[in-house]
Amino acid sequence: MPQDPDALMLFAAGFGTRMGALTQDRPKPLIPVAGRPLIEHALAIADAAGIARRVVNAHYLADQLAAYLDGRGVAISHEQPDILDTGGGLRAALPLLGDGPVFTMNTDAVWTGPNPLTALYKAWRGDRMQALLMLVPADRAAGHDGPGDFALAPDGRITRGVGYVYTGAQIVDPSGLALIRQTAFSLNRLWDRIAADGGLYGTVHVGGWCDVGHPGGIAEAEAMLTHPPALLK
Repeated sequence: MPQDPDALMLFAAGFGTRMGALTQDRPKPLIPVAGRPLIEHALAIADAAGIARRVVNAHYLADQLAAYLDGRGVAISHEQPDILDTGGGLRAALPLLGDGPVFTMNTDAVWTGPNPLTALYKAWRGDRMQALLMLVPADRAAGHDGPGDFALAPDGRITRGVGYVYTGAQIVDPSGLALIRQTAFSLNRLWDRIAADGGLYGTVHVGGWCDVGHPGGIAEAEAMLTHPPALLK
């Protein structure tokens, strides 16, 4: 099995309920931020990172998303009749993604600073890591409230705790998905298994990141893109 990722899973199947009226007639990835649909911000990051093989999962208003991506060289993993959540969605898309570890990224965030996928690739060590999550300090997580999702140890391993927010971008070895019985489940199930094996790691994004999962995040993201925060030292 190859140790380096060469394919990207873009999560785009959710109902976008936090967006309220904005997702009544379109899927969340097609909501515009700074003049471009959210999915375009994600694809631009993939372009800059040189990742040619991309898969998008689709469920809610899937026809709109598929039509928008038609001719773009993006494979669609249709989740029907039921939505599969992140873990089930990734497992269903594996035939399109190929063998070995993969990049995954949510499509409801925007970034400034170094390319997060490139940074993940540079930090990835497939001989000891089973997952590498891109994090931001909780006090730099624009559009996001709360003390964080993970604590980061000096050796790079992460555990459930506070201090850092998961940004939705990672490299993960999906082989453990085969051990989970449920059809629809969160990637948290896989991370817990990986953490128990000592293979769950994190790295910190030094630029800006904004959660655009709710209407207020749109204005915050546009402000961040106009005036990017200083890079972390």
